[in-house]
Amino acid sequence: MDEEYDVVVCGTGLKECILSGLLSSAGKKVLHLDRNNYYGGDGASLSLTNLYNKFKPGTSPPAEYGSNRDWNVDLIPKFVMACGKLVKILLKTKVTRYLEWQVVEGTFVYQYQKAGYFSSEKFIHKLAYANAGEEREREKRLYIKLFRV
Repeated sequence: MDEEYDVVVCGTGLKECILSGLLSSAGKKVLHLDRNNYYGGDGASLSLTNLYNKFKPGTSPPAEYGSNRDWNVDLIPKFVMACGKLVKILLKTKVTRYLEWQVVEGTFVYQYQKAGYFSSEKFIHKLAYANAGEEREREKRLYIKLFRV
């Protein structure tokens, strides 16, 4: 590569992508790289094949799991609060032109060989409880309940 760049951004996590977009919008010539064969960094949603490549290298997903395209497994849960700082940043960068917002109907959490299901209605009630006051103890109790499966 004989080209010159103003900035080289390594990684394709949310922060890196926002930084890259802001610099590009400011007229900078940006080279954006990632060492993984998928984008998204620690917050990526992986296909079944990429999931196996990351956590069980050298093995392939069983055929009974179906098509690779049927799977998108989040490495971390992603919830965006409607009036949060992240939404304001996304609106400013105009990346929302490329996003589709959806209500989460439910999610599975996997930790220590156990899986549990959270419906969005219960999750919303728990979030409302956490946001009702500023007492740290109340938030700590909620988070312990949320992630204890």
